Amino acid sequence: MSCIFCDILAGRAPASFVYQDEQVAAFMDIHQPPGLGHLLVVPRRHAAHLADLDEETGGRLFVVGMRLAAALRVAVDCPGVNFYLADGTAAGQEVSHVHLHLLARFRSDGFGLRIGPGYFRAPRAALDRAAASIRRALDDQPEG
Repeated sequence: MSCIFCDILAGRAPASFVYQDEQVAAFMDIHQPPGLGHLLVVPRRHAAHLADLDEETGGRLFVVGMRLAAALRVAVDCPGVNFYLADGTAAGQEVSHVHLHLLARFRSDGFGLRIGPGYFRAPRAALDRAAASIRRALDDQPEG
């Protein structure tokens, strides 16, 4: 199976790059909101999920994203920028290569993440149990 981002990074597919270094690259997404303000920041090394990245590259993804968000605010005169990263198909990931979306936001642009009807205000005891479970799983993860 071919990865479109791998093809872009290898020069086999066109892209409008805004940033490149040894670890990550950023380019315009083909799907744009008003003001042409949708960027993708991707690691050069193929990784389907965040857990497949080393911490240095994962951190670099966000550091570059922060710099680009500041540039985006000036370049398209937007009052806000959303960062969005879907990790896995259940989260909405459509391309199996880690990518951080930067979306220029404008008042009343119609874009938004909505909380679904099945969400609820959880009792503190349930939150505490979930937090303990996550801490245990975190303890089992290798350090960078």
